[in-house]
Amino acid sequence: MQTVRDGDGKRYLLVKRSGDSSRVRDPETGEERYVENDDVTFEGDSALETAASAVSDPVRRLMTAVHGERSLGLLVELADREAVSVVELLDAYDLCESDLHGLLGEFRAAGLLEEATVYGERGYAATETTKAAVAELRERNGGAEG
Repeated sequence: MQTVRDGDGKRYLLVKRSGDSSRVRDPETGEERYVENDDVTFEGDSALETAASAVSDPVRRLMTAVHGERSLGLLVELADREAVSVVELLDAYDLCESDLHGLLGEFRAAGLLEEATVYGERGYAATETTKAAVAELRERNGGAEG
């Protein structure tokens, strides 16, 4: 599969190319349609990255940074709270110090957390990107617990 653009500059995934036309899929909606081959320009973008573009940037960033339910849970907790000290995080959750610091470092590098000072101690707070991603995922889930 390849990424293509139509005459208006919109990105699509090329599904099938025949003599006169190409069947393309809109990555945002999943809808397929035919376009004239003369209106198709091939792009160098990865087809999988183009497909992933259907998901909002905050959610993509969150999804690529989490490793499982525990790391996702940590981000959800931090999105729901104000800044939290590292000492409080170690006391509150079942993560060893090295695992916690590893996750915090990865989340900072991904732009999901920022350092904060809490009662004079080092801590972390969720960025607006994290809060937006968590809110979007909750909305898509209908606010239900799963």
